[in-house]
Amino acid sequence: MTSSSSIVVVGAGVLGLCTAFELLRRGRSVVVVDPGEANASAAAAGMIAPAMEAAIDGATPDQADLFRAGRDLWPEFAQAAGIALFRRPAEWRGAAAADMAARMQALGFDARQDGDRLITHEDYQVEPAQALAAMRAALGGRIVTGRVESVARDGDGWRVNTSDGAFEASAVVLATGADAAVAGLAEAAHRLIAAIQPIRGQIGVASRALAPHVVRGPGAYVAPMATGAVVGATMEPGRRDIRPDAEAGARLLDAAWRVLGQPPEPLDIDWRVGVRGASADGLPMAGAAPGGQGIFMALAPRRNGWLLGPLVGGVVADAIEGRAASPHARPLDPARF
Repeated sequence: MTSSSSIVVVGAGVLGLCTAFELLRRGRSVVVVDPGEANASAAAAGMIAPAMEAAIDGATPDQADLFRAGRDLWPEFAQAAGIALFRRPAEWRGAAAADMAARMQALGFDARQDGDRLITHEDYQVEPAQALAAMRAALGGRIVTGRVESVARDGDGWRVNTSDGAFEASAVVLATGADAAVAGLAEAAHRLIAAIQPIRGQIGVASRALAPHVVRGPGAYVAPMATGAVVGATMEPGRRDIRPDAEAGARLLDAAWRVLGQPPEPLDIDWRVGVRGASADGLPMAGAAPGGQGIFMALAPRRNGWLLGPLVGGVVADAIEGRAASPHARPLDPARF
């Protein structure tokens, strides 16, 4: 079966769903094709954390501004999509508190240090399961289960061939995480996707609450969740395996207890793994793909997929509609590579 023409988004992680929802609320016809398997967006803590992430990563002022802009889009986006957005304090505990405070303040973020603790009110959080479910519900029957096998130029548009049929698309958005490129893309797009670095991340979902707000420190973080808490996270470049590692989990849990300043206690915890993609400069690729008119990218956010989801969705939607690019489009342009 071949469907009628629409914009086809390939992938239902945070970048794919944010892009699809943004297109939908602009009145565009959109279809999301996804295999229906667990993805890296679900194996996350849902951090909307420009201040902490900028300090941890040693961000430049321009990168910090980008992170801040991503955060600032969230209140309106969350309300439109039915996503619960939590504006809790975020805390850093440990000997690096003074250094973290200095980094945040130099980048224009509010941060208050008290001994070996640092508090900021600049960071938000969503719960990935609820946020993904809300966007899927908003998109309704526009999400189709299937695996895209190839794309091919078809007149002024594209034919998207899946395991269960084909779609006629006026444009195609690749939001495929760290997966290999689908067949039929231009060689330049293939090269960009092949250069995406996979990063394996492991988190643990605990069955009881451990902290009232996000607490970070050397080697671990602890964040509240509806089911209790999430403990994270490893970042293991070059790995694609998704079987939880018991030893890595034990190290994370030990570090989490140290960050909380509590002795270890018995804890029922479910370890989960996701593989995300990262570009060479750590920022997403969002916008027109090279070498293929009508192909767009929403890829490789490293660990800032939730933070930058609405911003990426807006940048891609602007590119599809031929609107003037936002000031934040240039640093995300796939052509920068």
